[in-house]
Amino acid sequence: MDPVATQTLLQGEQKARRTTVFMKILMATTGALFVFYVLMHMYGNLKILFGPAAFDEYAEHLRTMFEPILPHTGFLWLFRALLVVALVVHAYAAFTLWSRANGARPQRYAVKTAAKGAVRSKMMRWGGVFLLLFLVFHLVEFTIAKVNFNGAFSAASLGNSTGKLVIASFQLWWLVLIYLLAMAALFLHLFHGVWSGAQTLGWANTAASRRIWQGTAHVVAGVVVIGFVIPPLAILVGLVK
Repeated sequence: MDPVATQTLLQGEQKARRTTVFMKILMATTGALFVFYVLMHMYGNLKILFGPAAFDEYAEHLRTMFEPILPHTGFLWLFRALLVVALVVHAYAAFTLWSRANGARPQRYAVKTAAKGAVRSKMMRWGGVFLLLFLVFHLVEFTIAKVNFNGAFSAASLGNSTGKLVIASFQLWWLVLIYLLAMAALFLHLFHGVWSGAQTLGWANTAASRRIWQGTAHVVAGVVVIGFVIPPLAILVGLVK
């Protein structure tokens, strides 16, 4: 091969590797923000166990946070904007890496690793898509439009209470089922995200640190998902009314 062409090819490969590393760093940093968010959101959801009034009080506190430095709901909207930007960056980096992996992987390698990495990778990717669709549905139901699917509750009985809407919603088995499926996807996504993020940032480069971070990933994913599934299950079986 011509030396100039070889040099150009090597430079292109080095640039691609640098871009890949940068994309992984974007995934790790934005993922850390999402881990923080789901932990806080899980904590807030547990307030419903003490009744709709406690849940509504918590929600109102979020709207008034940092007043009067910020206007009413100012912190909430700033944090939402940050999450939207992080979500766009996270999705862009994920699909860029996905596309690059599919384009660069030789057919022989793809066949050899199909039983190991391919299925897990597809589960992560499509699980992420499912989580994104669930997030849109979740926001429409409880934040944007506040849709009540439970005909046993009238709009007048719910009023403007998000807590009452949550209880009415999770008395429906099919809504709980959708939620549980989303939580299964979230567990896989959180475990993979925490573990991959630790690897990307160089925190899991020894056998001992790898064991620690794999354990940490399991604990974080498990705590978050268990905390999220307790309220809807408690409502479904009638422990919270």
